[in-house]
Amino acid sequence: MKINHDTLSVLIVNWNTRDLLAKCLESLGLEAKNVFDKLSIETQIIVVDNNSADGSLQMVSDLFKDVTLIANSQNYGFAYANNQAYAVATGFYILMLNPDTIVLENSIITLIEFLQGHKGVGIVAPQLLNTDLTIQKSCRSFPTIQAMFYELLGLSKINQAKFGQYKMLDFNHDFARSVDQPEGACLLTTRDVIDKCGFLDNNFFMLFEEVDWCYRVKQAGYDIWFEPGAKIIHHYGQAIKQVKSKMIFHSHKGFYLFWKKHYRQNNFWLDPFVYVGLYILAMLRVVQYKIKSVLG
Repeated sequence: MKINHDTLSVLIVNWNTRDLLAKCLESLGLEAKNVFDKLSIETQIIVVDNNSADGSLQMVSDLFKDVTLIANSQNYGFAYANNQAYAVATGFYILMLNPDTIVLENSIITLIEFLQGHKGVGIVAPQLLNTDLTIQKSCRSFPTIQAMFYELLGLSKINQAKFGQYKMLDFNHDFARSVDQPEGACLLTTRDVIDKCGFLDNNFFMLFEEVDWCYRVKQAGYDIWFEPGAKIIHHYGQAIKQVKSKMIFHSHKGFYLFWKKHYRQNNFWLDPFVYVGLYILAMLRVVQYKIKSVLG
């Protein structure tokens, strides 16, 4: 496959978010024109649909003829589908973008220019905005072993300031700075970075795959930056809320896989406690969610 250094490939994984995907693609089309006009970079858009039942495939086929569409016969998860998109991407710049986002004017241009001006940066993320345009908290530190055990024991829920510091709830989203793990709703990187560090791990179905990827990128010596000059509206969790209970278990499974890949080797004797603890915590969160659903 011929790689074009003047092309941006946008990877979008969709599952039953047809109307939001349509708005995302509309906004992306406008920004793609800006990117070409100002930077002479063409945009390739790839949508991988994970067996949606809401007419997403037909909508994309009918309304967005220039989009490369991959239709899966089942839901293979976020990581696997992004890798499918990357396999047919031809661009040097690679943008992972959620379908429940709206790309605001000059946001992608700002991200590309940031990477062009900061050679040691492997990933750059924008400021995410909620539907009401308030700032969405979108950056965290990597979950250390200590932080993981605070989470397992429920201490982070009891005292967030003391035991949940890795969640960075006090992070100031008004200034650009180096971070560990930005929210995966919109992440820009380059093919050079992926060639060196790899892309998403297919063992993660959904959630924690971007944490693992960012961790590997940092381990390879790259920096990761948050750039609030670029702004993206993110209608958070629209796909996840359709199967909230399953996603809770996927989240905790992802947490365990992250532990297994990066911390277990020198702490293997803790593995049973981590595995059981995460399972119990997931069960408690599911029960809590179901009670809230019943009570409204």
